[in-house]
Amino acid sequence: MEEPFETHGVRGILHRPDRANGHALALTHGAGSNCKAPLLVRLAHAFEAAGYVVLRYDLPFRRLRAKGPPFPAQAERDREGVACAAEALREFVHGHLFLGGHSYGGRQSAMLAAARPEIATALLLLSYPLHPPRKPEQLRTAFFPQLQLPALFVHGTNDPFGSLEELRAAMGLISTRTDLLAVEGAGHDLGRAADLAVDVIARLEALASYPPAGGRMLS
Repeated sequence: MEEPFETHGVRGILHRPDRANGHALALTHGAGSNCKAPLLVRLAHAFEAAGYVVLRYDLPFRRLRAKGPPFPAQAERDREGVACAAEALREFVHGHLFLGGHSYGGRQSAMLAAARPEIATALLLLSYPLHPPRKPEQLRTAFFPQLQLPALFVHGTNDPFGSLEELRAAMGLISTRTDLLAVEGAGHDLGRAADLAVDVIARLEALASYPPAGGRMLS
């Protein structure tokens, strides 16, 4: 069941499963989209079917204007939006809480988690924007060594924001447990990634089931 959700400074859609497993996922969008993005909708339904309460929500920059990219100077406000979504979900569940986001949304979720590791159990990072297209020297990984939450990266093999090789190297900067699910032939929009939802859920749950394992990446 899904219903509009607007409280605690959060706006989005709440998915409530018929048989809840006690866990939740906060899921947000990229710089050019909103919480109605097809990828988010399909993933939310898959997690709901697996028993998760899911909140797919708009970041503050998108609540302020329907179109246009976020402003870098206001990224901290978007991270506060991620925190508000996590806190809102805590009223519904007391088990694992996963923070997930596509591209910009995943980056802001991860940056928040680096500063506040108690905020969630693990991260679901969809098409993490490792660097701008054709600018591999402008890496967005400065905070990776501070990450303490396990992280699952879901990444297309044709993503211009970072190759799998670049991403694997960057993941080596993270001292806690990580995993990488490659989506063959997909670009930054991740294409058929939602078809791999069962695998995504299984890998995310595996990350949550083990204590941090010093930089070891699952296969």
